Amino acid sequence: MITTIVLTLALVVTSSAVVALVKGPGSTDGGTTGPAVSSARHWVNTWTAMPQLTEPANMPPPPFTEESAVLVDTTLRQTVRVSTGGKRMRLRFSNAFGDTALPITAVSVALPLDGRAGVSAIEPGTLRRVTFGGRTFATVPAGAQLVSDPLDFDVRPGSNLTVTAYLAEGQPSLALTSHPGSRTTSYLQKADHTQDQDLPQATPVNHWYLLSDVEVFSGPGTAAVAVLGDSLTDGRGSTTNENNRWPDQFLDRLRARPATDDVAVLNQAAGGNRVLNDGLGPNVLARLDRDILSRSGVSWLVVFEGVNDIGTAEAAPAAQRSITAELIAAYEQIVVRAHAQGIRVYGATLTPFGGNTMYDDPAGHREASRQAVNSWIRTSGRFDAVIDFDRAVRDPADPRRLRPALHDGDWLHLNPEGYRSLAAAVPLRLFRGPAGG
Repeated sequence: MITTIVLTLALVVTSSAVVALVKGPGSTDGGTTGPAVSSARHWVNTWTAMPQLTEPANMPPPPFTEESAVLVDTTLRQTVRVSTGGKRMRLRFSNAFGDTALPITAVSVALPLDGRAGVSAIEPGTLRRVTFGGRTFATVPAGAQLVSDPLDFDVRPGSNLTVTAYLAEGQPSLALTSHPGSRTTSYLQKADHTQDQDLPQATPVNHWYLLSDVEVFSGPGTAAVAVLGDSLTDGRGSTTNENNRWPDQFLDRLRARPATDDVAVLNQAAGGNRVLNDGLGPNVLARLDRDILSRSGVSWLVVFEGVNDIGTAEAAPAAQRSITAELIAAYEQIVVRAHAQGIRVYGATLTPFGGNTMYDDPAGHREASRQAVNSWIRTSGRFDAVIDFDRAVRDPADPRRLRPALHDGDWLHLNPEGYRSLAAAVPLRLFRGPAGG
């Protein structure tokens, strides 16, 4: 009798577990809708940048780029702004687009002087050496990434961090992985300067190279929101070294509210990126696993991309009807794949481009596609919530255009005030910190 009861209970428990696995968190297909926030201490990405193959115009300047190698005998010092903080951290370096192994000789971290972005000097006494498997050096295989050992280092929320790497051999090809749209100044100098307090002789460049992620060991309830986007999220039109892209200003809003002050913001955007076809970087459907689903601690995803797909498609009725249908199908795929990982997905409407010389066509075929896509985002019910960026920045007197005071001159990209308007349009109630607010 006891054996029968135990067996029955085991079957009930097993059946319940199977149902939970099938439904999964974040599902709108009959499952629960809560994001997967850990109940134990765990690693969470606090900063990231979408890896890209470096185009010739964005390669390091001579002498750091040679005929068949790059960054030989070179120190690279970079600053990045983290979102959430912690007492332990680790770094990730990416060789995603390398066709040869990438040997890294030495890495250090520090706090930048006066906490500023884009500076070459560091705060005295803050420099620490980074290791990989207990060693100070490591090699990143072609197409791979490298995770450092955890390091006891006080990472303050919303602060800037300095990461310095030295490559004695450099990369023995020109297939360099980077994020060109850093809007942040980095520094290059020959020889090993990973332990130097300043690099006064260094060459400044406004790109990030090789570094792809910073993670912090976080408390229960800490989670990240990732953003899929293009140049409007990457921050074209924002101010170099001021961190005033819309995700940065959105982070400021999150941090000002106790219920959301432990939510990390991960900007996985690149100028020229597209949802359906490769542009600058792989298309969204190809990079979703790498840039979103594999990142540590992601509970929410904001999808704000598609304008480049519409703008680069032929301005003809049949072509635009096709691109509209394909974009909607792609959004469906993103939702399904993210929900399978317990991630809630929020759709952001596409902002106007009327007056832009590249995308605006006289007959309005592309505008019709934008309106059709936005209507689907607003009304389909496929997204867990809608963020209406279009409404936030369009001109009420001419809704096919941006408000004149908010764009950077090309009627497509925004200025810092325009990005502030996007950040203000994101409802904070869609996110919850460790207090569950």
